[in-house]
Amino acid sequence: MAEVRLTPGGAPHTVLPDPPSEVVAALTAATDRAALVEVAAAHPDLPEVWAALGHLCESEAGDLAAVVEAYAYYRIGYHRGLDALRHNGWRGSGYVRWAHPSNRGFLACLDGLRRMAQAIGEDAESDRCAEFLTMLDPSYQS
Repeated sequence: MAEVRLTPGGAPHTVLPDPPSEVVAALTAATDRAALVEVAAAHPDLPEVWAALGHLCESEAGDLAAVVEAYAYYRIGYHRGLDALRHNGWRGSGYVRWAHPSNRGFLACLDGLRRMAQAIGEDAESDRCAEFLTMLDPSYQS
């Protein structure tokens, strides 16, 4: 179950639930794009899945099509993560910290979206993502 806590300063602090262990195992076992796509098709609501696909495409450096594909995967994960945050009590403000492993799929998608937006020259989007990351976790290191 997710938690929304108050930090010492009073700001809400949202912690997403852990992804199901079978999804973590499937992501760990996936060694290629086809395997990751199967996991995504089975669990499209989990940002961890989209982050893994985005990372795979991003690793194919130098290929503009891979950058655009990574951008799309990260954007899906970002939006699925926002849905999960809202479902778990986040109301548009407060912290979503990297220190909680269950928040990392969403934050990885947001940071990946920032990087891919920058790579395709969408500077305003990249700047918005960077600002949002700082708002969610002021200690986040890109």
